Amino acid sequence: MRSPHRAIAAVFVLHGAVAGTLATRIPWIQDRLHLSPAVLGLALLCPSIGAFLGMPTASRVAHRLGERRATRLLIAAWCAAVALPALAPAPAWLFAALLLFGAAAGMSDVVMNAHAVSVERHLGRPIMSGLHGLWCVGSLVAGGAGILAAHAGVDARLHLGLVAAVLVAAGVPAGRGLMEVRPDPGAPAPRRFALPTRAVLAVGLVGFCAMFAEGASTDWTAVYLTEVAGAGPGLAAAGYTVFVSCMAGTRLLGDRLVRRFGPVRVVRCCGAVAVLGGAVIAVSRAPWPAVGGFALLGIGVATVVPLVFTAAGGMGATPGEGVAGVATITYLAGLTAPAVTGWTAGALSYPAAFALITCMVAVMTAAAGALGPRRGAAARPSAEPAEHAEHAGSALP
Repeated sequence: MRSPHRAIAAVFVLHGAVAGTLATRIPWIQDRLHLSPAVLGLALLCPSIGAFLGMPTASRVAHRLGERRATRLLIAAWCAAVALPALAPAPAWLFAALLLFGAAAGMSDVVMNAHAVSVERHLGRPIMSGLHGLWCVGSLVAGGAGILAAHAGVDARLHLGLVAAVLVAAGVPAGRGLMEVRPDPGAPAPRRFALPTRAVLAVGLVGFCAMFAEGASTDWTAVYLTEVAGAGPGLAAAGYTVFVSCMAGTRLLGDRLVRRFGPVRVVRCCGAVAVLGGAVIAVSRAPWPAVGGFALLGIGVATVVPLVFTAAGGMGATPGEGVAGVATITYLAGLTAPAVTGWTAGALSYPAAFALITCMVAVMTAAAGALGPRRGAAARPSAEPAEHAEHAGSALP
């Protein structure tokens, strides 16, 4: 696999496959360790906490090892880490395993998105939305396989161990096709702990709002359809699938839209669709209109986070530093959105919670101008395909 585009696409599929795999075996882990809902809730916070702590250091790792090597090592660590939670013999070990799992997830997320920015510049056309669409595809396919394994009664230790081995092996040919990226001479090294700059904060606001809506909808779609719209279990589960499928399909088409209309116009138009979807959800009291609202919401937020990463990649000393800053902000939204949605629903109502989400995507739409080209953006690093760079050696310290 020598094409840099195909190589980074494979990395995104692998990353999504890991996330989709673990999600299907959480009930098995809960039963094995006899976890109460409260303890399980605390455990499921650990991946986000680990990612939040690990992300700001990822750009420094990429600078020291080189983007290509860092991406290969961290995606391998992320694939291997999927086996750890099922091996935990007690809740404390599960917390530790999920913290490590989250740290590997967050750091690999930063370096692969930073490398995607470099590949996008090398190709001279947008590819980020399609890559995130492939992430969704990987997650859905692996999730389907996990559901089959769970229904067949396969021990999660065996299932996750085999998946980890297969995905690590699949990452080897993908890694060979990644580019070696060279910073401009005299470019400063990323800070050891890269906190967001003011420019990244503006872009991060857009990403925060989009990720808030995405995270809240992912966790609460089925509940909303059941409690408010009166849907049965099958339709409630299908509502989540519709939401994710609409996101995936829109992301796969997103690069064409960006090439034609530009990122700002795409986010503004998609944001309007998301606002409409959120409003439909908030007023719906029947299943099918609510499912339609979730479909519109999925379409509306789908392209935003990929475009946020692309914009942030030009705002730091390296693509990794800018991506790390905005990824930290977006993961904060993913960490807080499910809880804030639940608290709002408990204090007011589920429709009020989704009215709040609608307000968030309205802010996202209004702030879309932050994704436009900026003067004084960071210089673009030069890059070359790995087959040429292997002979020359890495120029990064």
